Parts: sequence; C-alpha cells; structure tokens
Amino acid sequence: MLGNGSPAPFLSVPGSTPGTPGTPIHHIKSDDVGYTSFSFAGKKAQSARVEERLLSNGFIPEPLVHSETTWFYDALGIDEGYFKLESVDTVADHIESLYGAKVQAHAAHQDYLEIKLEKESENGAVFIYTSPPGVSLTDGPQYEQLIDTKYLDNSDANGTAWRLESYRAAGSLSSTSTVAQQLRCYFVSKCSFANPPAPKPTGDQHDDVEAAPVDIKTVADKVFLEKATENTLEIYQNVMDEALKRMGPVVTAYEVDGTRERRVVIGYKQGGTKRFFSALSDLYHSYSFYSTRKYVETFTNGITIISLYLLPLSGPPVEANVLQIIKEASLIYVLPTNPLFDGDSKLTVQEAAYAYSGWIFAQHFLNRLGPAYAALKNILDEQDTAQAAVLSDIRARFRQETFTRASILETLQSYPEIIRLLYISFAMTHYYSVYTPNQLMPTLSYARLKTGVVLSNDQLLATIKKTVLNKHDAQILESFVTFNKAILKTNFFTPTKVAISYRLDPAFLPASEYPTPAYGLFLVVGNEFRGFHLRMKDVARGGIRIVQSRNREAYSMNQRNLFDENYGLASTQALKNKDIPEGGSKGVILPDIGASPRLVFEKYVDSIIDLLLPGHSPGIKEQVVDLYKKEEILFFGPDEGTADMMDWAATHARNRGAPWWKSFSTGKTASTHGGIPHDAFGMTSLSVRAYSTGIYRQLGLKEEEVTKVQTGGPDGDLGSNEILLSKDKTIAIIDGSGTIHDPEGLDRAELVRLARGRKMISEFDASTLGKEGYRVLVDDRDLVLPSGEVVADGTDFRNGAHFRYKADILVPCGGRPESVNITNVSRLWDSEGVPNFKYLVEGANLFVTQPARLALEKKGIVLFRDSSANKGGVTSSSLEVLAGMSLSDAEFLDLMTSPNGEGFSDFYLNYTRNIQQIISANATAEFNTIWREHEVSGRAYTLISDDLSQSLIKLQNDLEESNLYDNEKMRRAVMARAIPRSLVDQVGLDTILERLPHTYAHSIFSSYVASRYIYTNGLGASLVDFYTFLTSLS
Repeated sequence: MLGNGSPAPFLSVPGSTPGTPGTPIHHIKSDDVGYTSFSFAGKKAQSARVEERLLSNGFIPEPLVHSETTWFYDALGIDEGYFKLESVDTVADHIESLYGAKVQAHAAHQDYLEIKLEKESENGAVFIYTSPPGVSLTDGPQYEQLIDTKYLDNSDANGTAWRLESYRAAGSLSSTSTVAQQLRCYFVSKCSFANPPAPKPTGDQHDDVEAAPVDIKTVADKVFLEKATENTLEIYQNVMDEALKRMGPVVTAYEVDGTRERRVVIGYKQGGTKRFFSALSDLYHSYSFYSTRKYVETFTNGITIISLYLLPLSGPPVEANVLQIIKEASLIYVLPTNPLFDGDSKLTVQEAAYAYSGWIFAQHFLNRLGPAYAALKNILDEQDTAQAAVLSDIRARFRQETFTRASILETLQSYPEIIRLLYISFAMTHYYSVYTPNQLMPTLSYARLKTGVVLSNDQLLATIKKTVLNKHDAQILESFVTFNKAILKTNFFTPTKVAISYRLDPAFLPASEYPTPAYGLFLVVGNEFRGFHLRMKDVARGGIRIVQSRNREAYSMNQRNLFDENYGLASTQALKNKDIPEGGSKGVILPDIGASPRLVFEKYVDSIIDLLLPGHSPGIKEQVVDLYKKEEILFFGPDEGTADMMDWAATHARNRGAPWWKSFSTGKTASTHGGIPHDAFGMTSLSVRAYSTGIYRQLGLKEEEVTKVQTGGPDGDLGSNEILLSKDKTIAIIDGSGTIHDPEGLDRAELVRLARGRKMISEFDASTLGKEGYRVLVDDRDLVLPSGEVVADGTDFRNGAHFRYKADILVPCGGRPESVNITNVSRLWDSEGVPNFKYLVEGANLFVTQPARLALEKKGIVLFRDSSANKGGVTSSSLEVLAGMSLSDAEFLDLMTSPNGEGFSDFYLNYTRNIQQIISANATAEFNTIWREHEVSGRAYTLISDDLSQSLIKLQNDLEESNLYDNEKMRRAVMARAIPRSLVDQVGLDTILERLPHTYAHSIFSSYVASRYIYTNGLGASLVDFYTFLTSLS
C-alpha cells in the first residue's frame, strides 16, 4: 500500500510549499521491489550449450571458454530476461564480441572495456552497452534516442504497441573496473494485451470528453501484469486515472524507506510528446542521479506510464534535487528536444526552456527593418509600382538575412551566464515574487545556483553591453530584456502543461512597421510548433489558422512571415469587424513538418486557456502571476486547417470549467454544439455576393453574361457557395488540386455537382469541356495544352494561373495571402496596359496586397477589398457568440442543438434567418456607402473602404469611452434594435442584458450606433447629423 494512505496527496505535484518549489516525497516500503525479478530456470543448461557452441566456433581459446562464459552469465549482472529472450547462437555471438573487445582494448593499452551489443527483430529489441552512471553520452550508439524514435514514439495500442524494461547491471566488467564501467540493458518487446484494445474511432474528429476510469488490469500488457507488484498496480492505477483527466503529464515521486532510492512515476496520453524517455535521462543526470531500472508501459486506453528508479551518484539524495526533477519533468514533456538542453548543457532545464522561448521570440521580432529602411521608405514613392516593388524586395531581404535561427541559437549557447541572469529576472517576476518579494531568491535550479541576484532591466542591458562585445550578439541578448518586459503572465511555472504560453504587451512592436496598435498578444511555444494570437481590442474575435509547410524551404518562409501574416490578418479582421461588437483578432499556428495539425491545435488552445482561467488545482493548474490584472475572454473561429476542430475547443473549454465555453469557439457542429455553419447557410458568400451583384446593379449588367475567374474551388466554403449562388459564365477555377479552364464557360451543372459534394476540380468531368478547355492538376508533368503549350510542372502552373486569364470579374475565394503583390501585379495587365479583369471582389483574405490594390485601381479596375467583401462570416460568428452568452446552458442545448437528429428548433431556424438578413443588409449598406463616396470624390474604392472602416472603429471606440450607454432609454432602444428579434423574443431583453458581460454589451451598443450612423450619413457627416441620428434612435 502507499506509505501515506490516501492517493490524493501524492498526485499533487510541486508548488505548494512557499519558498520551496515542491511537495513532500511519498514513501514506499523497502520490501516493495516494484517489479518482480524474472527467473530463468533454464539458464544453467543454456550456459552449457553456449560453451559447446563457443568451443565449436574456435574463436576464443579453449582454456578461456569456460571463464568467459561464466563471467558473462554471472559477473556482469545482466537481467535473466535477456537469457530467456535470446538464442544460444546470439548469446555465443555476444560473448565472442566481448572477448574481441577485450583483445582490442589490450592491444590499444586501454584500461577500460567498451561493450555494445544489439539485436532487433519484429517482436522487439535488445541493447546492451557500457554506460557510465549519471552521464549523458553525446556520442556513441545513442540507444535511448533510437528506442524513442523507432519504438516508443510510435507505440499505439490500436496499432503496434511496445513496452520497455531497462536495467543497470549489478556486476562489474572486470576485477579492476569502477562503477563508471557498468552495463546498461534495454529490452523492448511488443505488447500482448490481456484484453484486445477497442477499435480506434474513424476520422480525425474526437470529443474532449474525460475518459472514464478503468481497471488497469483490463488495459495492461500480460507481462506487466505478471511482474508488477500490488503496490505498483495501485500507484499506476492512480496515475492513470489522473492522466485521463489532463492533457499534460502526471508526475509523482516516492522515497523507498531505509534506502537511497527514489522512484519517479510519470503518466501521460500517448502521442502527446516525442523523445520524452531519452530526454528524461538528461534531466536526472543534471541533478546527479542515475537510474538502476526504468520501465515504460503502454496501455490500451491511450495512457503511457514511465517509472524511473533513481540513486544519487554519491552521498544521500538531495531532496531539493528530487523535487526539481519532478517539476522540470513537465518542461521536458513540453520541450523534449530543446537544443539548449542536452548532455553537455550549461543551462538547467528551466533556464533552457526559457532560453528556447526567447529564441522563438527573437526569431520573429529581432529581424526588424530599422531606421535605414524607414528613411528609404520616406524617400521612395510607394504609389509608383516600380519603386514599391524595390521597397518590397528590400523589406523581404532585411527580414531574412539579418538574424537567422542558427545565428541566434549560436549566440544563446555562447553566453549561458547572461541567459541565467535574464532567466532569474523572468523567474523573480513570474514565480518567486509570489513567495519572496524584494529579496535575494533561491533559484529554481537548486543543483546549479544557490542564490541569484535579480538585476533590473537597465542593469541587465548594462551587463550585456559590458560583457558582449559583438554587436550582433548583444542585440540578440537585448531582445530577451524586451521579451521579459513584455510578459504579463505565463504558464511557465504551471506544473501540468502541454506547451508554454505567454501573454505579451504588444507595445514593443515598432509603429513604423505595425502602424495600427495591437491590444493583446499571445505567444505559444511547443516542441513541434509555435503560434501567435493577436487581437486589436479587448473584445475581439477571429479565426485560428494552421500554416502548413510542404517542405523545409516553405517552412523557413512561413516561419519568417508568421507574425507579419498574423498581424496582417488581425488588422484586416479589425477592418472587417467594423460593424459588429468584436474587434479583429487572429491566431496562427506553424507546425513543424510532419507534426499533427490536430495535436498542435489542441496544445495551442489548452495553453492559452491556462492564461484565461485562474488556477485552482494545487500541483496541476496553479495561480499564475498576473500583471495584466483584468479578466480576458477570447473568441476563436475556424480558419485554414481548423474548421473541424471548433467542437473540441468548446468542449475542452467546458471541461476546463470555463463559464464562456458556449461562445469560446464558433463554426461548431450545429447538431451537437449549437454552431451556425457558414457553409450550410452561405453566410460568408452572402456578403461577397452583395458586392458582385452591387456592381452588376450599378452598371446595368446581366450576370448571366458576365465572365468570371474564381480562385478557391468547389470543395471550400466560399468557393462552393459562390458557385451555388451565382449565375455567371465561369471560365476558370483554381483550387488546391489544380486549374480548370474553358473559354466557352465551364459546365454549370457539373460545377454545381462538385459544389454540392464539396469536391475539388480534380473530380470535374473533363468530358464536358469544350475543344479549347483543359484541366491541369498539381501533380501533372509535361502536359500539352490544346494550344500546344507544354506545362512542365502542374504546381507552378496552378500557382500563377490567376495571371493567365482574361474575364470581366475576378473573385478570389481562396489562395495564399499576397498572391497578388506589388512585385507581380503587372502580370494582371497586358503589354498595352489593358487589365485582365474589369472588376475584382476580394473574397479571400489578403489575397491582394494594399499597394497592388491601388495599382489595379489606377488601371481602372473596380476593386472591393477583403475587409468589405468578406465580412458575412464574421457577422454570423458574432451572432453565434451572442447566442452563446445570452442563453443559459440548458437553453443553449435545448434551442441550439439537435443531438438526436430530430431537426432544429424553430428558434434556431428563425435565428439563422435573422443572421442572413443582417449580413445582406450590412453588406449592401456598406457597398452603397463606398460607391456613393467614390462617385462624389473619385477616390480609390480601396481607400474609401479603409477610411470607412477606420471611421467606424474610431467612432465605436469613442462611444465605448462615452457615457451614452448609461442612458437607460437610449441603451434599451439601441439594444432592442441591435440584438436579433428572435433572440429578444425568446429570452427577453432584460435577461439578455443581465447575462452579457458589461464590456461586451457596451460593444454591441457602440458598434450598432457607429455603423448605422455612418452608413446612413456617410463619411463627411456633421455633429448635427449625429445628434439628429441619436434623437431618432431613442
């Protein structure tokens, strides 16, 4: 039984004792061995047969055969499981290998013997080699890394599962050998479960429902059940139960009574980390411990448990070091392959994890353009296409050539003492200041630092200037001071986490490059990804985008541009959100090549939630130091790569205890999570269509006669609905699978078929194409077109296809940001300067850059930018958020979901109709305002759209700072108009106002007044007009 009775205390991990990071170590009785030793009854008989084989082989001199065999079987302390697993021939081969190593060592006059034995089969592997205790070898066979990558990282109870037993041999290699010459044995074997695992759910979607506790005996491997003691089963059962409730690891520790041994047990969900087992060795070695035994068990319910049996290298164990191993195991789980922490590291785990985070920060925010670029920008005319192209090229070169990832890492590795000082400043603010304010602090890394002096930011900068003579290196280290100053809160010291998240004050962003001030910035750092979330005001909403990379070159480019893409998307979202309560926000996640998009999204979301909810579980989710000191609520929506993950986000927020879970994510499944899907109701397309049809209406065009090129295919939300709602003559569509073109018009019935089935143009029936029509798929090579042109590469053809065709209108419904930019925009007109298109309605976000938009308008193209055209989806999502906050949990589940497939409530259907009406009305009102202003002033549609958005945002912000909302008569009159009638009728205005957060209700009021006033009176309206407008509202 557990030494301290109840299992609850031992599940609490470090952090509860003021001044000392850690909880008491729990106890195991000295007679509990954890796993029973394996006994091989046939060992003696096998030894005799091995001797016979050695004699027949003749490699070892006959007089030495018996002594060498006895030495191998009895003196080395090899676990008997090895002899049970291996054949006579294999054991004989290993003894001969050892004898050969002895001869070689003698000939080289070496006083030590290095052993390396290995054998792998389809059912397992055996590795035995010389392993100095307490030392992480950076060269040699690297067996633990091999075991991680080849076996444990890929262990899956629904596929091939593996378990591991590892022992340090008790004997020595020779009569003169020391403890530093002990053998380490690893036995990897394929699992054979007592009960077959349940079938894995099909598809990638899954709910975040806590798995019910199960009896460990029903999900365990047969060998484990034979060897584990009752106490081990009890400990593992408790760890498993707790691991099922969390995303992060469960870490526990035990003292074996009357011995120097300490046991660390770690449980976690399979697939949550990589190379964890080998990284743990570096951790306990750094605190002067070595392992006598190690076990890794895989269970069919998706849990993995690791046990480490540790001893100090010398003397009694330092309990503070044991506590540090427990605490830092969670950081190892988060960053197991941190290049700043390995066997030769001069940094502790916490210092290295902090340095890794700063490394990521520096990669994105060190490559700033600086005063030289600003001066050049002031000289050049960005309205001139050629000069703007030069400026764009210089900007790209500055960003990629100044500070590379490798050069930043090299600098960090060169100055560990500076990193340590920077880390102490960070830790004092975000951990120790809770317990020991304004005094010298015990550092978190007990084994390396006993005390540390906390330097101010100015002192840190002075130290860097004095110590680091290289300007390049100094700038890198100074960026860490900027990083420290920007951090408002972090989950770094939260015991259980899956990634490290930081809430940053974005005030450090240079205004010359980021002219619109941002309100809040989150940085999330994981082992296989990095991510940002940026919002432009307190109440803000936007999608979460996963940026996938096809290859290493694409990854490098995506990494360089990641934050700029995030800023551009959030800024555009702010302009787009001008007539809804939420300001603009956006999240971007960059997975490493090969990383699971689902996994990185879940880690990203969970880590941000760590900073939105107060910690209330000692040892699991503890209170963080909050320098922001205000409640924050974020609203996430679907974007590229995350459309099927919104259900999980809402459910996970609910399981984490978030009161705002119903509104946390939009785009959820309608039937089970009460979402309002944009594609099913054509929400985004309704606003895009309002601009296309507005152009046709104003110019007297018949849509059936208009020719169109569309990017984004029938498989996507916007692309499919653009096809279903339009009546034009579409001559080309470009999507992820390739390009299809027919100058006579693509078959409308075939397009509709694909759109309804959400299929790509790769499935278009090519037999419907005219004689000049063709389809080029991305995988095509050397394809001959009807004109005789040879397409060498289908992907390259697709990427530039939007420049090839001429039509009346271009409607981008998909594609990468900046597909049309100042360096390539001239490809959209011919040699005589005639544009390929007359009209452009930018349905896809950031498809065209701002300088390119203005260049196109100079050519006479009527262009409506993304922030105006693509706002239907954000309006729908905003009203989905409103429903979630206005309805109680019971009302929400009753009125907004249909879990049994019985159809949606009348309220749901009426509410979605209200949303569609609001989207169409807002889009038409904005289109008319922009068109009217252009007719009067002649200014570019793009600039008018921007001015309109900025005016709306400014007026909304002014109204939020005013006391107009306090006027009850005015408030009730406006809110009754702003909130959809179906919701007011269902819940009641008073109840809605009671349930809405004050800041959110105020934003509804302000956004409605601002948008209706400017859409009615235009950009040049007077204060008298505003007074008259307010009077009409009340």
